[in-house]
Amino acid sequence: MIPVEYELILSTALFCIGLYGVMVRKNAIIVLMSIEILLNAAILNFVAFSSYAPPAGDPAGQVFALLAIAIAAGEAAIGLAIFLALYETHGTTELDKIRLLRW
Repeated sequence: MIPVEYELILSTALFCIGLYGVMVRKNAIIVLMSIEILLNAAILNFVAFSSYAPPAGDPAGQVFALLAIAIAAGEAAIGLAIFLALYETHGTTELDKIRLLRW
C-alpha cells in the first residue's frame, strides 16, 4: 500500500505545476490545461484521503472524484468552445492580446 504522504506530495507537485501554468502562461489553451491539472490535484487528494478514512470501504471520495472528472470534462468542452469563438473574432488565443471589453 502506498503511504498517504507520497500521494500528498504528488498532489502538491501537480497543484504547483498547474498554478505555475495559470500564472505565467499567456496562451489560453495552456491556461485551460493548467486548470485541468489543478483539478486533477484536488481529485487525487479526495481519492487519497478516502482510501485512508476510518471506514475503509467508504466510496465517498471515489464518487466525488467521478463527479469532479465529469464537471472538468464539461468545463474543458465549454472552455475550448469559448477559445474557438475568441480565435474566430480576434485571430489569436493569447490572453494579453484579447480585450473583450474594449471597442
